Amino acid sequence: MSETALDSSAHEMAARLQMPLVSDLDSYTPSALFVRHVPISHARQHHVMGFATEHDGVIQLAIDSMAGYAQLDILSRALAQSLDGSLQSFTVQPLPAASEAILKAINQAYASQNSQTQQVIDALDPDALLSELAQLPAAEDLLDTEGRAPIIKLVNHMLFDAVKSGASDIHIQPYDDRLMVRQRIDGVLFDAFEIPKAVQEEVLSRVKVLGRMNIAEKRLPQDGRATVQVGDRVVDLRIASLPTSHNERIVIRLLDKSARLYSLADLGMPRHDLDRFSQLIRRDHGMILVTGPTGSGKSTTLYGSLQEINSQELNVLTLEDPIEYQLDGISQTQINEKKGMTFASGMRSVLRQDPDIIMVGEVRDAETATMAIQASLTGHLVFSTLHTNDAASAVTRLLDLGTEPYLVSSSLVAALAQRLVRRLCEHCKQPAEPSAAAAMPPVPESLLAAHGLAAESLPGVFRAVGCDACRGTGYRGRVGLFELLVLDDRCRELVQQRADAAAIRTAGLHSGMHLLVTDGLLKVHQGMTTMDEVLRVTTL
Repeated sequence: MSETALDSSAHEMAARLQMPLVSDLDSYTPSALFVRHVPISHARQHHVMGFATEHDGVIQLAIDSMAGYAQLDILSRALAQSLDGSLQSFTVQPLPAASEAILKAINQAYASQNSQTQQVIDALDPDALLSELAQLPAAEDLLDTEGRAPIIKLVNHMLFDAVKSGASDIHIQPYDDRLMVRQRIDGVLFDAFEIPKAVQEEVLSRVKVLGRMNIAEKRLPQDGRATVQVGDRVVDLRIASLPTSHNERIVIRLLDKSARLYSLADLGMPRHDLDRFSQLIRRDHGMILVTGPTGSGKSTTLYGSLQEINSQELNVLTLEDPIEYQLDGISQTQINEKKGMTFASGMRSVLRQDPDIIMVGEVRDAETATMAIQASLTGHLVFSTLHTNDAASAVTRLLDLGTEPYLVSSSLVAALAQRLVRRLCEHCKQPAEPSAAAAMPPVPESLLAAHGLAAESLPGVFRAVGCDACRGTGYRGRVGLFELLVLDDRCRELVQQRADAAAIRTAGLHSGMHLLVTDGLLKVHQGMTTMDEVLRVTTL
């Protein structure tokens, strides 16, 4: 049935019931009883959602047609029986609502329910599992666990718990006597829960089946991928197995396709660097590198840059491995080395597509570096990433790859080094003890002046405490630390001379560059993070 037909049916039903049609259910509170006892598949099939009222034994049931009206009596009996096993006085009242609003409410209500992973683990029956193992569809909805075999339900809950917690990775790590599941949240690994050793084989096989991997092959590493659904959110899974002494270890990378894209202004880049970087990415040619270790937010910065400069007048192409987010108006190409589609070969094809801007996911070898530089010299703006510790080292890394100094000095516009530190939880952070705050190094005057700040205007130093909102860690979310090196004439002269990174860094500092640790110090005094976090990802 089309959306127009559904809307018409909803209006007709509301008129027959002589009740107003609700178009937005955000202000209504989902019924915990409804969510607990009505499977999400049933709610979606019949377009119904229960909402709590001020009166016990009364639930408002959002419906979008007279067909849904028939569910009032059915669900009234079912929910009454779920209370103590016998029929009792229980009322379900109709609430005419738009179909789109009901589906949105269903997804939000079931996604916000507490994960039952530990309860599923405790209820496992190892003797009945092998016969119940089955294969998931291509895009399994993790919220729909009704009627699933225990192991399938456990893996679904494990994935759902990670998505709900905002984890980027799940580590399934076998030990001698247990199977440990860990989650990487805000860049730090946490133990999530333990799974009995007796069902280790079934859990590992379930995950490998999900990734369409060979469950019989346990001696060689394997890679797989899958797509799952959490309500209206689509999550890509990249699954990698590795044989260990206690069976296979599996790591699952979670890529939430519906996660919002960050703009440059959202990343935490200091105002002075943000203004300069925003100007640089609007050049018509040259190469801009973003550097840092894995998981430091390089791709997010590049996506933010492309969003800011994308327009109808520019042809923007990317080469990525993997494609993490879909960008409107931009042609994105997935690297596939097994089939011969490498960054270097992809660059040759991209250059024949008349590009204005090219994003190369990573400069991994001399051939890719040379082609990226040549593209930047022939009138293209090229973005890419490198794995180096700081901005100055990006320059020397290009030279180490065999690129001629005159090519690097002519093409490289800037190098942006970055790290991610955990942001203090706004619900529980507290001012640091006076002695601890006094021991903190002051923010350099030059840095304050560059950003138009005054020392007395800074909020001060805070410490992490921990609460339910941040899982007891004291931190929630992350913010970036940045170090922007813009190549001026002095830096280009040093590149021509094959100077080391220390000399290039010194020249950058004289030109107004601020180090990663200095930006971290500023964010500590701004109350965003702690010095422990800054020192975790940088060196003094």
